[in-house]
Amino acid sequence: MKSAFKTLLTTSLLAIAAVAPAQELKIGYVNVDRVLRDASPAKAAQAKLEVELKRREKELGELEQRLKSVSDKFERDAPTLSDSERARRQRDLVDQDREFQRKRREVQEDLSQRKNEELASVLDRTNRAIKSIFEQEKYDLIVEQAVFANSRVDITDRVIKALNSAPAK
Repeated sequence: MKSAFKTLLTTSLLAIAAVAPAQELKIGYVNVDRVLRDASPAKAAQAKLEVELKRREKELGELEQRLKSVSDKFERDAPTLSDSERARRQRDLVDQDREFQRKRREVQEDLSQRKNEELASVLDRTNRAIKSIFEQEKYDLIVEQAVFANSRVDITDRVIKALNSAPAK
């Protein structure tokens, strides 16, 4: 499938080049991974996620510590407890552990969703910046994935600069 796509892309580029021999084809390349790593909006999104994660991880850590304390107390008290009291406390511990595991999964799911939301926002802004450069500088083609790209067609720095200078949304 990839091979067919590459062949189609190569054929299309050759056809465009053959149709307009008098005019030079203007092509640009953007390294989106680098944009997502180096642009200010991407860094801000990452910092925002880290703050959210720290808060949630702290809550989970406190809950885990309480569970461990209750478990340790049960282990110490177990030999002196009646069978019914021991069974009741053991059920409570299992319920608390189950609740802790549920909350941990919930945090992971929320974090994953938030990462996807932030990534989508940054990618949307990146695509708008690329489109703006495409229109202003009259490119014929801008690609985001390439096996090799000459530095003269790499416009990643311009995209990062456009993102860094654009007001936050």
